Amino acid sequence: MEIVHVYTKVRAEFGRQCMFSDRPAELLLDLQPDPSVGQTFVSRNPRDVAPQVCRAMSEHQVNTERFESSSCGMNHVEGGWPKDINPAEMEQTIRFRKKVEKDEGYVNSVLHLGSVMEHCSRQNNAADIYQDYFEEEEESEEGQETPFAKTINVFRDPNEVKRTVTALSWHPDSSRKLAAAYSCLEFQKSTRDMSLDSYIWDIENPNRPEMALKPTSPLICLEYNPKDSHTLVGGSYNGQIAYWDTRRGSQPVEFSSVEQSHRDPVYKIIWLQSKTGTDAFSASTDGQVLWWDVRKLSEPTERLVLDLSREGNLDRALGAISLEFEATMPTKFMVGTEQGVVVSCNRKAKTAAEKIVCTYEGHHGPVYALQRNPFFPKNFLTVGDWTARIWSEDIKESSIMWTKYQTSFLMDTCWSPVRPSVFFTVKMDGVLDHCVLSPSAGPQVCDQALYSLRVQDNGRFLACGSQQGGATLLEICPGLSTLQKNEKSLLAAMFERETKREKILEARQKEIRLKERSRSAQSREEEGGGGGGGAREEGEDSPDQLISNAENNFYNIVEAELRRRREKEEEENQEKDVCEEKEVKEEEEEEEEEER
Repeated sequence: MEIVHVYTKVRAEFGRQCMFSDRPAELLLDLQPDPSVGQTFVSRNPRDVAPQVCRAMSEHQVNTERFESSSCGMNHVEGGWPKDINPAEMEQTIRFRKKVEKDEGYVNSVLHLGSVMEHCSRQNNAADIYQDYFEEEEESEEGQETPFAKTINVFRDPNEVKRTVTALSWHPDSSRKLAAAYSCLEFQKSTRDMSLDSYIWDIENPNRPEMALKPTSPLICLEYNPKDSHTLVGGSYNGQIAYWDTRRGSQPVEFSSVEQSHRDPVYKIIWLQSKTGTDAFSASTDGQVLWWDVRKLSEPTERLVLDLSREGNLDRALGAISLEFEATMPTKFMVGTEQGVVVSCNRKAKTAAEKIVCTYEGHHGPVYALQRNPFFPKNFLTVGDWTARIWSEDIKESSIMWTKYQTSFLMDTCWSPVRPSVFFTVKMDGVLDHCVLSPSAGPQVCDQALYSLRVQDNGRFLACGSQQGGATLLEICPGLSTLQKNEKSLLAAMFERETKREKILEARQKEIRLKERSRSAQSREEEGGGGGGGAREEGEDSPDQLISNAENNFYNIVEAELRRRREKEEEENQEKDVCEEKEVKEEEEEEEEEER
């Protein structure tokens, strides 16, 4: 028997009958107000209203729904064995496999799965109708286009009081995550309600951070471990070093003690290449470089004081503000200082005095960024004051290439990991510059000053950190993220040519200085006799003598300039007097003519 449910309704409840014709308006119901209902009305003061955060929009086919993704993982293990078979025993598993292979059902299922697999493989081997057959010509055409960068996302500080993005670090495996360190670098500008947290962002979800890192002091630098993508190390404003494991939560696993840490903020920390993958070293403006093992942060494993006199005096040490370490040269590292000096060091030297190898001087202010070229490690890039400079290890007196002086300070720089001749810089006016060994202005990323910069390993994406807590993710055009033809060989020839040119200029300057010294020595010998010539020649090289000579030359130039200005003023005054006399005579002549 079939059970049927019938829904019935009275004809009067169907509503009014439809009239498919024009008709005049008619009054259907006139409902008068009831005063008794007004007595039950209760006034609410205040009245709570829940407004929408976003702007109200009408539904349209252009509107898209906001998609929020969440990541989850799964562990795959070997399974499906009968209870009487132990998968750890090799003999039992082999015996069971042989037994299954003799079964007829096994052969039939394999034949059935083989046809499915063959169909899939044939699909993969089919001709690709979208294949590009002239990729080389397209690459050459792309290299001629105007470089550009497109903004993908902006990750803003979720706190009310905005802080500067002082450091950025890409996830070493997938590069789908970006770690950002937030801190207030303005002296005595931090408030009690200012957050101490730094964040890890998913680049596809700018709405909220994926994870918060909660240090005891604001982080200035933060770095992912290249060997273990779950661990990070950061340097704090109070000089402490903190270590995180993202699988254990937001709190640091371990942090260094205040007594054994830096005395000033830690501006840079880098992971070292080691067997354990737990070694790192940090630099601070207190003039120290400290080496750490994150498994035991109670005290540093090694110290280096950046005293150029090689006496280890911390009072005369140069404040370190940037670091550089190349994995292909594990014993060498470089430090950029507040005084504009780049210090090249050797960690494996026998004594502390021998660890400081040489210095490079070329900036008027702090060296904010320092990085070796990933393809030519002998050449490194520095940023300080208003310029970016490229150096060679063989030339210590001056850089081999540099940009022109900009209108605003350069704060950070980095080489492209794909193209050896491309590097990027960020400035205080919010502009990102891309330089193909000839600087060209890039896009205006934001209206605030840019402080940090980091390029993804594949060279396609770039992240910039601003003063107001915004981390902007940009996609670089193919022309700047694709290796050009013969680029490495051309750049190598350029570096070699510029290095030779600087060596020739340096040798020429030495010859000129030697000739001047010999001439001055001969003139003094002629004036004072040969007896005191040797003593005078020795005194000429002293710093006091050079300073006094420079002061005398300066005062002589100033006096000559003042004398020239006085003479010019006297000439102008004489010309004025002559003009005034002429005017007076002309007026007198005119008066005489009028009287006549």
